[in-house]
Amino acid sequence: MDQLHKRFSDDQIRVMLHGYCQGLLPRAEIQDMLGVSKSRFFVLLKQYRQDPAAFSVAYSRVTPAKLSAAVEAEIERALLEEKQMVEDPDLPISGYNYSALRDRLAKKGIHVSVTTIIQRAKRLGCYRPRKKRKVHDREVLTASIGALIQHDASTHLWAPLAGQKWALITSIDDFSRKLLFADFFPKETTWAHIQATQALMQSYGFPLRYYVDSLRVFRFVQGRDSFWRKHVLETDDVDTQWRKLMRVLAVDVTYALSPQAKGKVERPYRWLQDRIARTCLLEKISAMEEARSVLKYELDRYNNHQVHSTTKQIPSIRFDKARAAGNSLFRPFSLPKPYTSLKDVFCLRETRQVNGYRRISLFNHVIEVPNAPLYEQVDVHLIPNMTKQLMHIRVWWNDTMVHSVTFPLSEFSVHF
Repeated sequence: MDQLHKRFSDDQIRVMLHGYCQGLLPRAEIQDMLGVSKSRFFVLLKQYRQDPAAFSVAYSRVTPAKLSAAVEAEIERALLEEKQMVEDPDLPISGYNYSALRDRLAKKGIHVSVTTIIQRAKRLGCYRPRKKRKVHDREVLTASIGALIQHDASTHLWAPLAGQKWALITSIDDFSRKLLFADFFPKETTWAHIQATQALMQSYGFPLRYYVDSLRVFRFVQGRDSFWRKHVLETDDVDTQWRKLMRVLAVDVTYALSPQAKGKVERPYRWLQDRIARTCLLEKISAMEEARSVLKYELDRYNNHQVHSTTKQIPSIRFDKARAAGNSLFRPFSLPKPYTSLKDVFCLRETRQVNGYRRISLFNHVIEVPNAPLYEQVDVHLIPNMTKQLMHIRVWWNDTMVHSVTFPLSEFSVHF
């Protein structure tokens, strides 16, 4: 059926509506004559009553102007850059990302749809059909924020021009899907994970549980006995440094047995790897500090602007609503007794016995402990300072710090 303004003039429709207002024509009859629905009829009636003299159903279609030659050239240039990256076997980029390309064009004031970009991409030979992936429904298994924090790391060539891989450590809240922490580290180490945990807890408090994989940083895993070897220590018989921290803070830990079990935190890595690597390459970024600005932008987009495919809400809004409603299992941040310094909580822990000369041996260093009894066990807290390249050592006995000393970090060959 033709459009209303093509079948009737404004005067004809005005007469019908006037008849309805005077009680001369029934609504059903006018709807039948006009060929419109009930809701459409009342929209026309409201418009007529507001100003009968100016009533009109005619309109002028605004046809979007064609893209200018300059815009077309910019799209083509961006697509060819994309093609060059995708076809380079030395780069960690294997497919086209037209959404990321659209966002980059928007930063330059060029606003086009992904469909328009794909049309140009097909014409220029910059298109690869997406592979069909197995559908995997990632349910929200928790009912409160802080109930489960999925924590993981990804070592990747985040800035191809840097020539070296960095570790991106992230923590995501299961309920809201908000990324509570994300930062680059030169390497994935125990100390890096402790620093990431400290940053999250100081910002949000202590969660109920962490969900991690069985990486040696998080869990001691021993193989089965064999004919040649009899294991004395079995899996989880020894606490790792990170697990010791969790026990001090009374935070539970659950271990995933496969990468598929960590899909909620693995999925953000895919789009972060894709977008950050592209941006760093196109903007000639090779320094970690500059790459952090790219990461910060992507985190803001994900947390504050993008509707999550599972929750159908923006992560930050979902998180803030839950917190405002008291639907949170985060405990307020406070230092556990007897500690009064963050250094004694977020640290590496060792145990040593004081010898007859009131000394302990620690990684080829002999340390005087004048205030501890002979032959007693003491707790040693190690706090690496990567910026100043120092190792702070604090010795505790009977819930009291009895000695502290600082060494150059270079004198410790231990992998922290």
